[in-house]
Amino acid sequence: MTFASLLQLCYSSFHENQASQMNIPAQDTTMIHTLQKEVVLGTTIGECWKFLQNPHNLNDITPPDLDFQIVSPTPEKMYNGLMIEYRIRIPLLGGQTWLTEIRHIRESESFVDEQRYGPFRFWHHFHGIEEVEAGVLSRDRVTYIMPFGAVGEFLHWFYVRTTLERIFSYRQTRLLQLFPG
Repeated sequence: MTFASLLQLCYSSFHENQASQMNIPAQDTTMIHTLQKEVVLGTTIGECWKFLQNPHNLNDITPPDLDFQIVSPTPEKMYNGLMIEYRIRIPLLGGQTWLTEIRHIRESESFVDEQRYGPFRFWHHFHGIEEVEAGVLSRDRVTYIMPFGAVGEFLHWFYVRTTLERIFSYRQTRLLQLFPG
């Protein structure tokens, strides 16, 4: 067995294992979607992190038409394992309850929120910041899977993809307003 074939075998096993851990049949893994956004903010790492670590600030960077509301008791500073329940109104789909867990916090660098209950079959949102010459580069990378198989994929193509783009574009605009430099 060559080294390359061993790597391919490991990758295939890892990919299938990840799919099974998420209760996703291996043949469905082609329906994994990714949304990535970056914006340079005119602020410091310290000020940006101070804003991001407070879950209550989510409302400030969420479009008003989504009527975002945190419904669980939530501290001013996030921590690993923090569960946040919130309600959000998605146009055309109505009110949704989400439960996310904050994980993998790297102080002043990054954290992840993962959906535990909500409208997606799988949702993993990486938030990262790093110092750059012009200020702070803020990165969002969302990896998600739609529910309902082919129907969910049609809804993704027809509505969800553009709605998520709109939400994260709004987030970039608001962050630039909050941290203009």
